[in-house]
Amino acid sequence: MNKMNNANIHPVILCGGSGTRLWPVSRAAFPKQFVKLHGDGSLFQQASSRLSGEGFYDPLIVTSVPFRFTAQEQLNDIGIQHSGIMLEPEGRNTAPAVLAASLLAAQRDPNAVLLIASSDHVVSDPAAFRDAVKAALPSALSGNIVTFGIRPDRPETGYGYLELEEKDVEVCAPLKRFVEKPDLADAEAMLAAGTYLWNAGIFLFRADTILEAFQKYEPNMVTHAEAAIRNSKQDLGFLRLDPEAWSRLNSISIDYAIMEKADNLSVMPYNGHWSDLGSWSAVADQSAEAADENGNVVSNSAIAIDCHNSLLRTEDEGPRLIGIGLEDMVAVATGDAVLLAHKDQSQRVREAVDLLKKEGAKEATEFSRDFRPWGWFESLAMGARFQVKRIVVKPGGILSLQSHKFRAEHWIVVEGTAKVTIGDDVKLVSENQSVYVPLGAIHRLENPGDVPMVLIEVQTGSYLGEDDIIRHEDVYART
Repeated sequence: MNKMNNANIHPVILCGGSGTRLWPVSRAAFPKQFVKLHGDGSLFQQASSRLSGEGFYDPLIVTSVPFRFTAQEQLNDIGIQHSGIMLEPEGRNTAPAVLAASLLAAQRDPNAVLLIASSDHVVSDPAAFRDAVKAALPSALSGNIVTFGIRPDRPETGYGYLELEEKDVEVCAPLKRFVEKPDLADAEAMLAAGTYLWNAGIFLFRADTILEAFQKYEPNMVTHAEAAIRNSKQDLGFLRLDPEAWSRLNSISIDYAIMEKADNLSVMPYNGHWSDLGSWSAVADQSAEAADENGNVVSNSAIAIDCHNSLLRTEDEGPRLIGIGLEDMVAVATGDAVLLAHKDQSQRVREAVDLLKKEGAKEATEFSRDFRPWGWFESLAMGARFQVKRIVVKPGGILSLQSHKFRAEHWIVVEGTAKVTIGDDVKLVSENQSVYVPLGAIHRLENPGDVPMVLIEVQTGSYLGEDDIIRHEDVYART
């Protein structure tokens, strides 16, 4: 924990999102911020590292209940401490999240200066970004709300813009106006003008400054956010905001709620590379340094034959992907879905996800691999009265003490050692050994070892849904 210019910089990392724009690798069940898309670690891990160290207090994470263990585990994996993980009962856009984080920070430190950042952005030069934050700090300390603008290098239609009074500004300057996402002609004109920056959605301000703005422009939101914090509950180190109070908050972005109304905004230009990876075309551009001689970005399990300027990506568990004669294409494959699109159309992936949702296809939002706090499982085969799963339990992982009304289970350990509880019987089951769990029996599975434990589970019964679980005890407080 350090100080920058004698101010307390409290990073707030917003870790929500629906995960649709980079489908099929990113989905609602495991959105893009937790995926390794570029560089070392996930986007969330990169953001957490970027906003840690000298000049920053431990970050406050704002996420939702399904991702609480994922966020915690990914931080642990890279040795990043946090000042708390705040859980939104439901997504209400960015304004409620920023407000709740500001209220909590002000309670902890009346002099807090907050840096609000998304968890899914790419910043190629973290040191240069931290320098920009340092340069913007005096403006924030003086009572301004500082927003960060990215120097555009192309006529981008996927971003909002910030207009300045003068061109080529290098220091904090007053904001003239916000500009919504433009069409191509307007984007080209703004690029030529030199007085416009991309709106990165990153903000720096004193906690009391933003709270005064909320009191002025959205006073009802303050009342409900205060109640959500006042009635919150601690759960295994997570702060669960009160659902009833939270549901009364307007679902609105911080731009619409505050930024477009406030008269004390300044803009800090950032000249380094930045991207929100809002499309597969953006992912390809971000990975350009890894492109082959024909401009193709190709993953290890893919092959490009006579292709040009294309992205071919297949995940570890996905199929082999072969592209022949592709030009300016995106081809992305996972174990259960394949996306093919022209780069110019990659912004339309949401349309595909919406169509899948209308059809009731689980691939729209879920993966075949289901992540849990203790590890993960995936279905390998399913019939009318049976299902075969692969279950991986991380070292120290403990499944809930549970029972089922409609199914029995056969477990075969193929890697590691399992600690199995069935009724009053507790025993160790090693590789190539199996155990039978009768219908209705109270049972538990644990991994007492130092390496992942893998087993094959065969379920048999009249109903095999995941909701046929009665939890009697659970170390992750899911009962």
